[in-house]
Amino acid sequence: MKGYRLFAIGAASALTLLSSIGASANVPLTQISSDPFTNSTSQHATQVEPDSYSAGSTIVSTFQSGRFTDGGSSDIGWGTSTDNGTTWTHGFLPGITPYTSPAGSFDRVSDPSIAYDPKHNVWLINTLPLLNSPSLHGAGVLVSRSTDGGLTWGNPVTVPIGSATDTDKNWIVCDTWATSPFYGSCYTEWDDHGAGNLIQMNTSTDGGLTWGAPQSTAQAIAGIGGQPVVQPNGTVVVPLDNAFETAVGAFTSTNGGGSWGTVVTIATVRHHTEAGNLRSGSLPTAEVDGAGNVFLAWSDSRFEKHGAANDIVFTTSSNGVTWSAITRIPLDGVGTGVDHFIPGIAVDKSTSGSTAHVALTYYFYPVSNCSTSTCQLDVGFSSSTNGGTSWSARTQLAGPMNVTWLANTTQGFMVGDYISTSFAGGLAHGVFAVASANSGTVFNEATFTNASGLSGASSATIAADRPFVYGAGNRATPATPSTWR
Repeated sequence: MKGYRLFAIGAASALTLLSSIGASANVPLTQISSDPFTNSTSQHATQVEPDSYSAGSTIVSTFQSGRFTDGGSSDIGWGTSTDNGTTWTHGFLPGITPYTSPAGSFDRVSDPSIAYDPKHNVWLINTLPLLNSPSLHGAGVLVSRSTDGGLTWGNPVTVPIGSATDTDKNWIVCDTWATSPFYGSCYTEWDDHGAGNLIQMNTSTDGGLTWGAPQSTAQAIAGIGGQPVVQPNGTVVVPLDNAFETAVGAFTSTNGGGSWGTVVTIATVRHHTEAGNLRSGSLPTAEVDGAGNVFLAWSDSRFEKHGAANDIVFTTSSNGVTWSAITRIPLDGVGTGVDHFIPGIAVDKSTSGSTAHVALTYYFYPVSNCSTSTCQLDVGFSSSTNGGTSWSARTQLAGPMNVTWLANTTQGFMVGDYISTSFAGGLAHGVFAVASANSGTVFNEATFTNASGLSGASSATIAADRPFVYGAGNRATPATPSTWR
């Protein structure tokens, strides 16, 4: 990592309803997609790691399909609803891997994320292509485009990566604010794991057809899991973890990606390692409200005695530089042993400030102290209609699931390193992986959403902010920077 810095602790097809199933809380779910691939090298039928984005009545989701044990998938799927999440069309991206038509030149693909550029009326899915030789590695950054509302997709555009040797953990966002001087600019963030997780940013001003050269931050910072968001004034805020996932911070650009500033460290990450050999880190999830306030959440054990379980915590910022105190979302009581992780946050951009409507979808174990054979994996939901001051009682969307029903990876059983929530028609739709019991060696893990949009009245009052101590918590610092593929 010579020459790069790890930021340290400081202050502050036709529209078809595929199927519906009922969860334990009697919340009907709609299946968006399933894995159709048959190559023997990856696990079928598995779908993991969804992202989603909404514009008007359209929600587009994207996810891995056919997960390989040691990284990546057979292809990236997509699911699109044009009626506020009621019905969905689905398919798979062309031109990336050998398993689609037309076939692509990459062996696998991973880490899908999605954005919408209203200026050019284009949807963009950002992906991480992988090659097997000489060893499995990230082989670039790609962007697939749709100009018909997310219903068909073209062959991918290649994003310049300079001299990078091993790309990882990409994300994409577009400036959707007509008031912004950089309206229609799109930004992709990724890191070069081959250079110690050096963070890089690329910019497009033509709807993702072409992309500028990669740029580092002012400090040539190292990190992982960045999720850029854009404020109405055009400022891009990029929350991310450091390369060891022991601290969360953010950096900004105020000139449309012409340059990128220094990283402000927001807090340490004190993450409880989930039981049952579940693949789960503490990557951040971020969104903005209608005034540009950034909401940033992650899983953290700081409020739990001895760090015995994770809560979902959040902080907010109006500028990406100064951040509010870390606050615990009261999904369950402190000390109850309920473990919360892999959050996906959304904010209704027609709301802001003290009336901002925030929604959170996440996974949880009702009992943190469990084993591979006893852990019960569920999907939960909560929302706030007052900017996070209070939150609705937790709603269970799916589960219980046995972790052995999930795709197996070299980093544990997998639903995803991230999931997603999006607002449409004033209501929230989570997008998440749900599994049923395997049929022999065939899995049954697919992509779902809640069939009807969720609101949720804020009924649970957040506990008073409490001080916390900076430190690595109960999670050992790894010897090498993190990688998630």
